[in-house]
Amino acid sequence: MKTTIDYDKFLSEKTHLSGNFGFEPIWMPNILFGFQKHLTEWALRKGRGAMFADCGLGKSFMQLAWGENVVRKENKPVLVLTPLAVGSQTVIEAEKLGVEAVRCRDGKVSPSARIVITNYEKLHLFDCNDFAGVVCDESSILKNVDGVTKAIVTEFMRKMKYRLLCTATAAPNDFIELGTSSEALGDLGYMDMLGRFFKNAQNSMHPMMTHHRGPKDESAKWRFRGHSEKDFWRWVCSWARACRKPSDMGFPDAGFELPELLTHQHVVKARTHNPEFLFSMPAVGLDEQRKERSRTCQERCEMAAEIANGHAEPVVAWCHLNREGDILTKLIPDAVQVSGDDTDDRKEEVFQGFSSGQIRVIVTKPKIASMGMNWQHCARQVMFPSHSFEQYYQAIRRSWRFGQKRNVVIDVITSEGEANVLNNLQRKAEAAEKMFANLVSLMNDELKIESDNLHTKKTEIPQWLQSTK
Repeated sequence: MKTTIDYDKFLSEKTHLSGNFGFEPIWMPNILFGFQKHLTEWALRKGRGAMFADCGLGKSFMQLAWGENVVRKENKPVLVLTPLAVGSQTVIEAEKLGVEAVRCRDGKVSPSARIVITNYEKLHLFDCNDFAGVVCDESSILKNVDGVTKAIVTEFMRKMKYRLLCTATAAPNDFIELGTSSEALGDLGYMDMLGRFFKNAQNSMHPMMTHHRGPKDESAKWRFRGHSEKDFWRWVCSWARACRKPSDMGFPDAGFELPELLTHQHVVKARTHNPEFLFSMPAVGLDEQRKERSRTCQERCEMAAEIANGHAEPVVAWCHLNREGDILTKLIPDAVQVSGDDTDDRKEEVFQGFSSGQIRVIVTKPKIASMGMNWQHCARQVMFPSHSFEQYYQAIRRSWRFGQKRNVVIDVITSEGEANVLNNLQRKAEAAEKMFANLVSLMNDELKIESDNLHTKKTEIPQWLQSTK
């Protein structure tokens, strides 16, 4: 018995490149640069996509223009999710575009609202049926939040017709995390992505059990399947665009040159001897590093305060321990601290005060303020490093970003025993640079790949081959 096969359907089921769910742009503000218009237009035609654009490239402008187009198309509001304190900054950016945007924290959306801005922690108060689309600003936050919040965001987006993710650091040194973005956009789920493109090098553990962070990242067990790397990047570029500078998209870099980044390392000596060793030794493992950090807290804070007090410029002092923040605030007379114990209102008040120049020195943690803040007025930072490259990179980019006119100075303060921490950061920085460069290169090679035009071109028979009577 002969079976008829729908070959087009068979090929369509085999391909995993996203289709287009959007529409042609209705409105585009003149204030946007050429590459910004290009990315915004692509995202609108895509309908559900991700923009991995580096710090200072104008993601706020692009996502607001995208949202305004969706509002005009559907006559329904768009919700923009941002980290805490970035919401007020986004409202200011909307005014520059001539776009109507309002902040909302209680989930009660006005019938006349167009673009509504809230922070991730308040999403559970909103009804997805009130919106035509959603934007996740600094969407890399999705892989850092607790499982409950992450599930709420993913579920909320799953019911949206239009979706946009925006971040500067998409999987900086672990591209497997791109599966988080794909799942939020309604493409391949995280587990489906692993099963299709990767294999477990040890074949011993469940995928979800091997994916966690730390100096010994078990997700490194995952490797590309044979000949699947190119297909993987083809799939990624079917729903995402990456851009570190305008020339990555074929546009001139004029006006988008970064100033020089000057990193100074300061190593302090502990005044108290470590009883476990005869000589000072590098800390090995997280337990020893925590003990070393606690033992040298006073010395490191004194060095940071000396640097911050040595001039009148604005300074960001990054810390990780509450004790560090308390000591820094005492040693730096004009410093104001933002901690996890502060209310959302106070955090925003201090952030805005620092941005406006009313506060000279701000003391806070990368996990609180390293996402989305625009502190171009500040060109000096002091920090105690951790193993998290993403926190390190994001913290630096609050000041070292496009639009910064001065060279940026980063004073990294460690103890003699924390040499391994800095070495690990440097290794991750090199890996991140290589990964992002490859991502941009491979995406540009595959820009013309779209699922809706694969295997659909009809073959035309030349006239001279056609039979004549």
